[in-house]
Amino acid sequence: MSTAGTGARDGGESERGPERPGGLLDVLGVASVVLDTTGRIVLWSPQAEELFGYAAHEALGQYAARLMVHERHLELVKELFATVMSTGQSWAGGFPIRHKDGSTRLVEFRNMRLLDDRGDVYALGLAADQSTVRRLEQDVALSERMVHQAPIGLAVLDTGLRFVSVNPALERLSGLTADRHEGRTPREVLPLLDAETLEETARGVLGTGEPVIDLGVVGRTPADPDADHTWALSLYRLEDSSGNVLGVALSLDDITEQHRAFVQVEAARRRLAVIADATSRIGTTLELERTACELAEVAVPVLADVAAVDLLDAVLDGRRSTLTPTQTAVIRALAVRPENGGDAVRAADTPGDIARYAPDRLVTECVRTGEVVLVRHVTDKDLPRIARSAEGAELLRRAGLNSYLAVPLIARGEVLGALDLKRTGNPVPFDEDDVLLARELAARAAVQIDNARWYQNARNTALALQRSLLPSSPPETTGLEVASRYQPAGAAGEVGGDWFDVIPVAGGKTALVVGDVMGSGINAAAAMGLLRTATITLASLDLDPAALLERLDKATSALDDSIATCVYAVYDPKLRQCRIASAGHLPPVRVRPGHPPELLRLPTGVPLGVGDVGFSAVTVSFEPGDELVLYTDGLVETRCHSLDERLDLLLSLLDTPGRPLEEVCDLLLDRLYDAENHDDVAVLIARAAELP
Repeated sequence: MSTAGTGARDGGESERGPERPGGLLDVLGVASVVLDTTGRIVLWSPQAEELFGYAAHEALGQYAARLMVHERHLELVKELFATVMSTGQSWAGGFPIRHKDGSTRLVEFRNMRLLDDRGDVYALGLAADQSTVRRLEQDVALSERMVHQAPIGLAVLDTGLRFVSVNPALERLSGLTADRHEGRTPREVLPLLDAETLEETARGVLGTGEPVIDLGVVGRTPADPDADHTWALSLYRLEDSSGNVLGVALSLDDITEQHRAFVQVEAARRRLAVIADATSRIGTTLELERTACELAEVAVPVLADVAAVDLLDAVLDGRRSTLTPTQTAVIRALAVRPENGGDAVRAADTPGDIARYAPDRLVTECVRTGEVVLVRHVTDKDLPRIARSAEGAELLRRAGLNSYLAVPLIARGEVLGALDLKRTGNPVPFDEDDVLLARELAARAAVQIDNARWYQNARNTALALQRSLLPSSPPETTGLEVASRYQPAGAAGEVGGDWFDVIPVAGGKTALVVGDVMGSGINAAAAMGLLRTATITLASLDLDPAALLERLDKATSALDDSIATCVYAVYDPKLRQCRIASAGHLPPVRVRPGHPPELLRLPTGVPLGVGDVGFSAVTVSFEPGDELVLYTDGLVETRCHSLDERLDLLLSLLDTPGRPLEEVCDLLLDRLYDAENHDDVAVLIARAAELP
């Protein structure tokens, strides 16, 4: 390790007075022995007693050679002693001595001649156990080589936090030689590093003795003044064997690449977490607006402060959009999600509204090219290309828009629209990791949005078909007041095969029909239309309800895999009675003034389409003021309640005869229809009136 000089020790150190002793000499156990000119021992230190085994009273006055040296070495020792005493030349080296216990030990000697004030000559011998000396030498050599060759920067600071020594690795990392560190503090040598944290931490280590391991420090050094590096800093208090605090040892390791890799791994982990969250949250329904809202909610705040989901209007109509560089993009906003309110939200298009973006707008470029548009650092010059209007640009400026990202929504090779992301409160600009995450979210959401789009188009088509097949308003009938309702499926948005009809029959009679084709979608609606047409045709023959259901069953059997339930009633105002037959349908309710509502007991029969099964009809009285309520199972069946509970609730809601029938229809749907139901509902209520 290069020494950074001793300048830190000059000044007033000579005025400090005595300090606690160091511990190195104690570790060595240096013994002192003084001989006169004849080789007799005249001084014997306590360390000599320990090293050679002889107490002072045993050694003093004895010839040292005879006391401590083997006979075969006597002549050699005498020669060495004579040389030192006659020439004054010191001698140093290892020599075997004889311990009092009879063993032989190697001892490291430093022998020199002494002269007192009277001119008398003496020999001073300083001795230490050679194995102890060698061990310390090896430790020092090992430490020096390790420090010198260490790939990480190492340094020693004194108690004033001034550099005492640095190794070559620290010279390379800092870009400064050892003498440039000499006597200076880290703050003076490396001002671009986080030196304040380094020094504050070092003071804490000096005071407490608790080491600090792998503290993250960020900054620049003269070795690379144009780039930030990340360093792992470790600090240890240095003490000698006596507990004296010598200073602080520090290690500094450049972990920039590892830190960058860690950041990348964390970014990847964050992306995976967001994508996993998006997978579970986006596309929970087939509702287009809801799916768009789910995408915006996932993007905020993890990716942006404001997220908007916009679709091309042509795409919503089922047409493929192809924009030329000179065409305006006609866009419908589906969802806007802000982290906070404010000007950025007011600048966004209101969900459901149609907006026109000029060809030079960035969102237009995004949906035209199908490519990501990124503006890392938004300036005032960029705002007119981001906002739809000058007013919107001003709102975005006031909101503090600093970074912008538009990602196309592409599904099955078609650009549907764009995911529009803005950062206002978050000062960090969008980067490539954000682009990757936004692309992944957009790709996953686009498929769900496309599914919802096609489902909604198909549903609208089926619903239009079904509504066209249902009667727009009940016809004029003799002796009957009629009201009806049809409700498509709620949460699922499915079109079903429920239908109702009011059919005038010969002789002033009226047929009342409610049916339910099993299944949903266009096929169910089409089957319903065929059955309704067949029912109207058969009703014109004035058939008994049982006979009509038998023929209708044959017509249903001719339809591929179609099954339907149906209840068919014919009211005769002259006889004041209804003749009713059921094909696997829920029983009608008869409401009579002065009586509780009742479920009519009918032969249930089997559903239409089963084939080769007869049907039965019953006749019930139907006086003026009486009401007959026909309905499909979607009104009373739920996943959470038994059918008996729901039928009891239906009866309780009908326990007030005489109310306007339109009001009764609304009441039944309001109290019984479940918005989460996956089935449509048809309700038909007829009330007998006095004949003129």
